[in-house]
Amino acid sequence: MEDLVSPKYQMQLVNNVEKAIWDEFKSYKLVRLYINKWYKNNHDPNGFNNDFWENFNIVEKQNKEIDLTSTLHNMPGIDLLKMAIDLGVSTPDFIPSIPTFKNELKSEYKTAYDTFTKAYKQIDTDPSTAIGLANSALESIIKEILKDDRISSKVSGGETLYKLTSIILKEFNLTNEEHPKEIKTIGSSLLAINQAIEKLRSEKTNFHGKTSDDYLINDTIYTYFIVNTVATVGLFLNSYYKTKFPKAKPIIEGDDLPF
Repeated sequence: MEDLVSPKYQMQLVNNVEKAIWDEFKSYKLVRLYINKWYKNNHDPNGFNNDFWENFNIVEKQNKEIDLTSTLHNMPGIDLLKMAIDLGVSTPDFIPSIPTFKNELKSEYKTAYDTFTKAYKQIDTDPSTAIGLANSALESIIKEILKDDRISSKVSGGETLYKLTSIILKEFNLTNEEHPKEIKTIGSSLLAINQAIEKLRSEKTNFHGKTSDDYLINDTIYTYFIVNTVATVGLFLNSYYKTKFPKAKPIIEGDDLPF
C-alpha cells in the first residue's frame, strides 16, 4: 500500500495535514505530544539492540521545538494518510468518492452520515468494523429513499442490503425487461456489487463468528476499495433518486404583483 501513496500526493497532503494539526492543537507542546503518538521505534533502554528502527524521524529546530513540516515529510506515506483521516482531512485523490459522498449524506441522511463517518475513520484501525458500518450506511440510504410516498414498495426494516437493492432497482425501473441489454447489465451489476459488499461483511469480517481458518479482510487497501465502492454506489442511487423523484418546489403565496 505504501507504493500507492505517490510522492507528489504526499507533498500536497503534508500542507493540509500540517494546517489541520495547528488548527486542532495550536501549541508546540500539544503538537509534539500528538506526533509522538504516531512515532514508533524498537529502542532498547538497556542498549542491547544493534539494529535500531524507527518509522520516521522527529525533526527539531535549534530551540528544540518540533519542526512539524520536516517531520511530516519524513513520515511514510501510509502514516501520513492515516493521520489525515484521523484529523478529518479530505483525501479526494486517494479515495475520490468519499468526500463528495459525505457532503451528500450530511445534508440529507443524518443516520447514514454518522454511520459512514465512523466507517471512514476505522478503515485503517479496524477493517471489519469499517466494512460492516459502510454496509449499514448504504442500507440506511436505501431505506430512507424508500420512505418517499411516491414509491410504492415499502420495507419492514429487516431487509438485507441485497433485498433492499433489488427493491430500489425495480422502483428505479433499471431492471425492466424492455430495456436494452446494456441497461439491464448495469442494473444487474449494481445488484451484484451490493450483494458482494453484503457477503464480504458477513463472510470476510469478524461481524459474525469466525475460526482461525476463516479468511478475514485485514489489508487496508482492500478496505479503502470496498468503502469507496459503497460511496460510489450511494452517490449514484441518491443522484438517480433526486432526478427521478425531484422534490416539489414550495408554493409561494403572493399578491400577484408583476414585480
